[in-house]
Amino acid sequence: MRDANGNVLADGDSVIVIKDLKVKGASSVIKGGTKVRNIRLTDAIDGHNIACKIDGIGAINLKSEFVKKA
Repeated sequence: MRDANGNVLADGDSVIVIKDLKVKGASSVIKGGTKVRNIRLTDAIDGHNIACKIDGIGAINLKSEFVKKA
């Protein structure tokens, strides 16, 4: 699995969100530049292949194309 810049990601890595992302079903937004620690890689059919927890939002799944390795 690779991030937006082509770096290889692994379980437990820290990543940074590269653009503002709307949270489906909620009025909140994940701002670009948000650091996410201790990610977990998953096999997702819909493309959301990173499971993580974000402060203030909670458990969420992200697509690897919207993050870069920290």
